[in-house]
Amino acid sequence: MKAKEHEAFLATLKARFEKNKSRHKNLDWAKVQARLEAHPDKLRSLQEMEETGGEPDVVGHDKKSGEVLFYDCAAESPRGRRSICYDREALDARKENKPKDSAVAMATAMGIELLTEEQYRELQELGEFDTKTSSWVKTPPAIRKLGGAIFCDRRYDTVFVYHNGAESYYAARGFRGALKV
Repeated sequence: MKAKEHEAFLATLKARFEKNKSRHKNLDWAKVQARLEAHPDKLRSLQEMEETGGEPDVVGHDKKSGEVLFYDCAAESPRGRRSICYDREALDARKENKPKDSAVAMATAMGIELLTEEQYRELQELGEFDTKTSSWVKTPPAIRKLGGAIFCDRRYDTVFVYHNGAESYYAARGFRGALKV
C-alpha cells in the first residue's frame, strides 16, 4: 500500500471507529492505530475486508495480549463475498454450476477467519446485521464431515442458525470475517 493509500485507509477506519463508539467502549483510536502500524500485514487484510464490502470495525479488545478484534460490520453480508459455497471440498464436489469460490478459501486468502456462531451472535448484540442476506459461519467438524455447513441471519428481531449442504450457494449468502491485530 502506498503512503497516500495507507493514510486514506487509516482515515476511513478511524472515521468508522469514531462513528460507532458503542461497538468498542473504553477503547482509544491511538491504541488501535499503534497496533495497525505495528502489523502492516493485518492492515492489508483489513483493506481486503473493506474492498469486498465488509466495512471492518473494532468490536473488542484483549486486555492481556493487547490484541484488537475487528469484525465485518456492513449491514448486509459483504457484497464482494457472496454467491460462494462453504469450502474447497464443497466447491470441488460440484460437477456443474460451480460458484466462483468458497468462503473458507476466500477468508484464508484474505488472512481472516470466518465468524463462529458465537461471534456472529456477539456481532448481533452491536446492531442489526443480515436482515436481507445471510452469512456462512465456521462450521463444527462433525457437521462438515457429514456434508453440511451452517449459516446465520437475522429475521423477526431474532438471530437464526440454519444448515445447508456445504456445496450450496445463493446470491444473498456470503460470509463475515474476524481479524485479531
